[in-house]
Amino acid sequence: MRMRFKPYARPELLACSFHVHEPLTHAGHWRELFARPDQPFCLELGCGKGGFLAQLAPSDPTRNFLGIDITDKVLILAKRKVEKAYLEKQLPPDNVLIASLDIERMSGAFSPADRVERIYINFCNPWSKNASSHKHRLTHPRQLLQYRTLMDEGAEIWFKTDDDDLFRDSLSYFPAAGFEITWQTFDLHADEPAWNLRTEHEGMFSEQGIPIKALIARKGPDSAVTWVEPKELARRLDGEDEE
Repeated sequence: MRMRFKPYARPELLACSFHVHEPLTHAGHWRELFARPDQPFCLELGCGKGGFLAQLAPSDPTRNFLGIDITDKVLILAKRKVEKAYLEKQLPPDNVLIASLDIERMSGAFSPADRVERIYINFCNPWSKNASSHKHRLTHPRQLLQYRTLMDEGAEIWFKTDDDDLFRDSLSYFPAAGFEITWQTFDLHADEPAWNLRTEHEGMFSEQGIPIKALIARKGPDSAVTWVEPKELARRLDGEDEE
């Protein structure tokens, strides 16, 4: 269901202390926006209504968190949930930020100086394979290669989804982009880890009897990357034919 425009969203976000108003101006300097810039830096890509971020960030003040989503009308809901969570714990929201940003174009907002320890991707749009729309998936290799530039070897991506096809495809996407899958499950709630934080979508899908799939992938050396952009691969093959 398409979410309606919220005229109050932008003014309220601009008045929020942990909202980044101009994300494209902070490449290489994201850590400096936090009260404790030397702490490990984590991203949630597609934070949606903020259910996960509102649980995670206030419970771990030793890390800094940035939640990203594409529109203000969604991010305003995340702002309110995060704000409420910190108020309930009587903590200042000084290790959390939120920003409106198109994840597919995040290279314009980050640089290799923004070292990221962990990336969370929860219940992203699965995008069907029709008309090559699968390349918009947040776990597609072309996206994973963007994330790699921000991550040191050993940094991790934590991924959850309800979609069988997306998960099975992602099991090949991650290795192709040079990530080692160190843990995976096709039914997260069958033997649920103590560290799992259930999101709103997770609860909804679980009630419908849909198993939640999850994995943890660790960045390997650059030599482990095998995926090549199709256009680049075609160019290389053309070059070989001409020799």
